[in-house]
Order: sequence, then structure tokens, then C-alpha cells
Amino acid sequence: MPAVAFLLAGGAAFVHAAWNVLVARARDPEAATALGAVAGSVLLAPVAAATWDVRAAAVPYIAASAVLHVGYFGFLAGGYAAGDLSSVYPLARGTAPVLVLLVSVAFLGAHVSAPAAAGVLAIAGGVIAIRGVRREAAAGGVALALLCGVTIAAYTLVDKEGLKHAAAISYLGAMIPAPALAYLLMVRRRRPAREVLAAFGPISVLVGCGMVGAYALALAALTHAPAAPVSAVRESSVLIATAFAAVVLRERSGRVRLAAAVAITGGIAAIALG
Repeated sequence: MPAVAFLLAGGAAFVHAAWNVLVARARDPEAATALGAVAGSVLLAPVAAATWDVRAAAVPYIAASAVLHVGYFGFLAGGYAAGDLSSVYPLARGTAPVLVLLVSVAFLGAHVSAPAAAGVLAIAGGVIAIRGVRREAAAGGVALALLCGVTIAAYTLVDKEGLKHAAAISYLGAMIPAPALAYLLMVRRRRPAREVLAAFGPISVLVGCGMVGAYALALAALTHAPAAPVSAVRESSVLIATAFAAVVLRERSGRVRLAAAVAITGGIAAIALG
């Protein structure tokens, strides 16, 4: 893997973990996510317009991905409101590749290699370990994290097909505004407008920058290296987020949760490379 690709993919992992930390530490994670998504859409719009390449065949995939992203925003922000970053983030990121692999095998005729199978087992072990760390979070953060993983897996499969008919930045620019606005309206309906607007500020703007920045860095990495190693390096974000949780958020990660994060990271890498 070329050094430039490694640095870009590693940068994507760092930025992705960082914006999730900002959401997790926000007073109102749901409002921060909603406003961040809108800010990211605004920031991305000029770039998407300048490089526009979206064919008609991509529209159904864009629409499906937009619906799934509303769920993604809701489950992610709700997970952070109910649970710790060091449990929610690894569960959400670890569940998705396993589900993608299972769907690919069951419906798309994909082959499961020995490393990928070992990766599934490693992720399963990590998920079980995290689930056992704080059982009181099961009805809140853990459940929402797993649902978030389902939406990640679903939009990953949808976007993989949609990107056959559009350039990546244009595709994201066309897809993200609708779910961003829809989720903002959902958040607004549950609380006064002044409470939502109170969450607007540097944090929400940074969240938006992180959302689009992580994606842009990942795309840049893919121009220098194949998808498998890039994906493997990107998922080091699980370890980065766990470290952030301990250092920035002062969460009690402990040896079990750290070992679980390592297992999930290794499992995702095995699936990507397998």
C-alpha cells in the first residue's frame, strides 16, 4: 500500500473518529448531528456542483440511501445520548461489515474466505465483550448502536451500486441534503426551535466538516490504492475513537472494552483484506 494512500486512509479514520467524539460530547447529540449534517451539505454543495456527474440511473439509489441516512443519523445520535462512545462507536462500525458480508454471500453469491470468516468471529467476540461491559446500557446505547450498524450496512450496499452511475462527490452532494433536512425537522418537532438553534456553533460546523472531510479523504485514498487495504486502514477509527473516549471524554474504557475494540478492528481488517 503506497505511503500516500496509508496517510490519507489514516487521516479519514482520525477525522471520522474525531467528529463522532464531538457529537458524543455535545450537550445535545441529536441537535449537533442534525446541524452538522446540514452544515456539511452546505460546505459540500459548491464542490459537488463544480464536479457534477450524476446520471438518471443513480436517482433510485440516491433516494434509498437518503432514507437510510435519516435512520443512521437518528440511531447514531440517539446512541451517544444513551451510551458511551467507547461502546456505541465500535458496535456501530463493527456490525456493518459483518452484515454486508452476510448479505453479499446470501444474495449476491460472494465467497467467504478464511480470513473473512475469522474476522466475523473476531467482531462477534468483540461485540459480545462490549455488550457485557455495562448491561444497563443494553436497552439504550447498545441497541441503538446495533441499529446504526444495520443502517450503515444497508446504505453501504445501496451506495456501492449507486456509485456505478455517478461520481462519488456528486453522489454524496445529491444524497446528503434531504436526510440532513429531514432529520433536522424531526429533531425540531421534539423540542423548541431555540433549543435546537442553541446547538449551532463551532462544534456543529466542525461536525459537518468532519462528515464530508472523512469521506473526501477516503475517496482520495482510493485513487492511490485498492479498496480492501484502504477499508482496513480506515477502520482503525474504532481504536482511535476508543482512545479519544478515554482521554477526551474520560470514559472508563478498561481492558475488556479496549480488547473488544482491538478485536473488532482486526476483524474488520480481516474482512476487508479477505
